[in-house]
Amino acid sequence: MDDLQRVDDWLAALLANLEPAARNRMMRQLAQELRRSQQQNIRLQRNPDGTTFEPRRVTARSKKGRIKRQMFAKLRTTKYLKTAATANSASVQFDGKVQRIARVHHYGLRDRVRRNGPEARYPARRLLGVNDEVETITRDTLLRWLSE
Repeated sequence: MDDLQRVDDWLAALLANLEPAARNRMMRQLAQELRRSQQQNIRLQRNPDGTTFEPRRVTARSKKGRIKRQMFAKLRTTKYLKTAATANSASVQFDGKVQRIARVHHYGLRDRVRRNGPEARYPARRLLGVNDEVETITRDTLLRWLSE
């Protein structure tokens, strides 16, 4: 634990040497790279831990053939999956009303299928999260900016 604290202090000192504008640009770039990573996970229908999403339920209506649309195709677009960056932080988040839909699917909650329609319990499909790839992207971006 003491080693981790020393590394954290060392990185904080290095980051403090960067100008606030440079830190802001670095965090914006980091947020964009993290968004690309999260979009790819959603496109591949994969949880952050590497497991696949639970497939859609087969109903009498959808029995014929395969489902031609991917889940969350619009949610992963930059219109809804936004980045936010300041000199001290970078984040990727869903925007507006889409947050409710993402929260229901991320945590596996109950929601109405349509307005005044039946309620359904959705399986948990982790849309955003931290994994080894995210840590690697963060480390590489940080080292690239500090070496300049």
